[in-house]
Formats: sequence, structure tokens, C-alpha cells
Amino acid sequence: MGVLNDIATAVTRRAQLLTRRPMAPVTRSNRVARVLVDAFDTILGRGAEWADPQYGKYYATSATVHAAVRVRAEAVSRPELIVLERPEDPASRASTLRSFDKAQDGQAQDTARPARGSGGGWVRAAPDHPLAALLERPNPFWTATEMWRATETYLLLWGSAFWGIEKDETGRISELWPLRPDRMRVLPDERRYIRGFVYEHNGPRIAYLPDEVVWFRHFNPLDEFAGLSSVAPARVGIDMATEAATFNRNFFSNSATPGDLAITSEQTPTEEEVAEFYDRWESRFRGSKRSHRPILLSSGMDIKRVGLSQRDMEFIAGLRWSVEEVSRVFGVPKAFLADLKEATFANINAEERFFWRNTLVPELRMLQAEVNRSLTPHFAPGGGLRVEFDLGSIEALQDAEGERVDRLVKLLGAGVLTVDEVRERENLPPLG
Repeated sequence: MGVLNDIATAVTRRAQLLTRRPMAPVTRSNRVARVLVDAFDTILGRGAEWADPQYGKYYATSATVHAAVRVRAEAVSRPELIVLERPEDPASRASTLRSFDKAQDGQAQDTARPARGSGGGWVRAAPDHPLAALLERPNPFWTATEMWRATETYLLLWGSAFWGIEKDETGRISELWPLRPDRMRVLPDERRYIRGFVYEHNGPRIAYLPDEVVWFRHFNPLDEFAGLSSVAPARVGIDMATEAATFNRNFFSNSATPGDLAITSEQTPTEEEVAEFYDRWESRFRGSKRSHRPILLSSGMDIKRVGLSQRDMEFIAGLRWSVEEVSRVFGVPKAFLADLKEATFANINAEERFFWRNTLVPELRMLQAEVNRSLTPHFAPGGGLRVEFDLGSIEALQDAEGERVDRLVKLLGAGVLTVDEVRERENLPPLG
């Protein structure tokens, strides 16, 4: 138990070294906390049973899973994650908005553009803002696009994604690194909810404090300390397609000759005769280079095929069913997985809008909410910063934006809203 105790206390020791004082107790207002947290959970951590490394291999072995994950990861990386700040006083806000108005007239640079639909006085931070610069270049080797692709890939394969926060000598956040979810362990705590995290791979263990990790996860109804992989509910269908493709590959590698043959004989052969028969059979017919050679059977022997053919097994229908399973679980339309059997131009446009509105927008909201909870407080403890994905450049959502504008115009025309109220919703200064 000595090694396990070292794991359990690593986070607390790290906190004492960084802050030069013990971690302040924070009470969790949940009476069932002691029931949820087992003593061994604080030592071994949680999440291992839900983060099987095998899930990651599906990305490399299943064409359907690879396509679904790639489509979603590339889509998530498209909109820009912008940093918004709220000026401290009305005068500062007015100055910022005047700067924006001048930029609109071509008299100044657009350094503080209001975010579309943000409201509440939030304006876009300057590009050189520390948080904006960090999100644009999370570390010297990763771009923002690569970071978001990795994050969404990890989320879909393992149900969780982790960013490790690294600080420089002055204590400021300098880098963000994606961490493999199947190597991360969550250490729950009865009072603080999360005691910390431990990254473990082939022996070495690295401890992280709760505020040194950004933890994204898909809700798991069976374990609140672990995410739920999108692969898990579709494994049967995915495995079936993989095994069917492997069977078909072996079938053609054997010169399209079925291997499920039965040789019957009027006499009962000895073990030596059976072994000799197999040796001769494989030496003459095994492999594609020996295809279509004639078979010569001894007197009293007959050959027949047993089992089912690909047509009998509905081979193609089984593969399509696997695609449908992945499409349902990952929320990706079949047309995006190269299943164009029923695709038309109108259908694809409708499916793209459905994909963004029902799959990606909720995912992006979850991602930005976690960044706002775990990362932005490091740069503005008082809540003066937040991040938001800019969805204005997404073509599939333009119809929704047009409908929103039409609604505002109708409300304005009916006298429900005033001009200044509409301008406030659009984060613009009042005319007066």
C-alpha cells in the first residue's frame, strides 16, 4: 500500500509546494458524497473502467468510426473561440464602443469588436490578450485547430478529454497540452469533489491539482467521475462490420474459394491419413497463386459446402447497418459517412443544418462552458472574462441567423421592442 499511498498524497503535497500552505477545505453540499466516494477511489482514482485503450484503436481499425470522428473533429475546429471581456466601468465601455464605431468607419483598427449576440456589455478582447493568445497557440507545437481536433477526438473515443495546464516561473499559464484520457485517473474527494488528477503511463505518475486541468466529459449516467465513450453503445455493430470485412478479405486471399468445405468418405480415415490429406490440400490449393487448380478426390470421397455464402449472410446489408449504428450514436448523418444511397442535394443541405443545430452546437456550448469554468478564472478571478464560439461564419446556421433578425424586425415593428432595446441585444450603444 506504500506506492498507492504515494499516489493518493501526491496531489496534496504538490498543492502545499505550490501555495506554501495546506489546501483550504471546501465543503461539498451533497449528503450522498460519502456514499459515492470509496476509500480506494481516492487512492487508485476513477475512470479506468470507462477509458479502455481499446476504444482508441477503433479510430485506426474501423473506417466508419474514423469517418464519424474525423467529421465531427474537423467541424468543431471550424468556428473561432473568441475571448470576451466586460469593461470595468461605463466610461471604459463607451470608449471601447466608440473605438469600434470608428473602426466601422475605417478610421481605426477593429480591436474590440462586439461579439454577435453576446449582449450584456461584453466586447471582444484584443488579439494580444493573454487568454486569446493562449487559445490561439496553446503551446509551441500545437495550433488551436489541432488542439480542438484532438479534444473532440478524445471526447468521442473515450467520453473525456483533458487539458493539462502548465505555468512559467512567475506562476502564469504559459501552455496547454492535451492528455490521453485512458491514462488519466480522477481522484474524487468527499469535501472538495475532485482531489486531483493523476496521469499514469508505464509506471511514472504525474499529479495535477484540480485547477491545473480542464476536464471535458460526456455525461455518464453510471459514473459521474467518468465520461461515456460514443463507441461503447455501438461496439457490437462496429465489431460485426470489422469481422465481416476480415472474413471477406480472407475469402478473397484464398482465391475466392470458400473455406467451409466438408469432405465425406465411405471409409473412416486414420489420424495419419487425415493429417496427410490436410498437408497435401494446403500445399496444392492454399493462397491466391494456386487458384483454380482442379481437385482430384479418391474413390468413395465427396465434397460439399457447408455454412452460408455472403449473399445468404446479407453481407452488404450488415455493413450498412453498422454505418447506421455509428450514425445514430455519433450524431453524424449517413451522407457524411459516404452513404449516398438516398442522398439528394436538398437532403444533404437539410442534414447539414440538422448536424450543426442538433449535434455540433450543443457540443460547442459544452466545450466553451468548461473553458469558462476551468480556464478563464485564471485570467480574471472576478468573472470579467468569458469565451464564446463565433458561429456567424457557419453557412449551415445562416438561415437561423436570418430568422432571428426577421423576428427582431417584427418585434420592433409591432412596438414590442424599442430601437435601443434591439441595439442592446446586438451589443451596440444606444442612439441617444
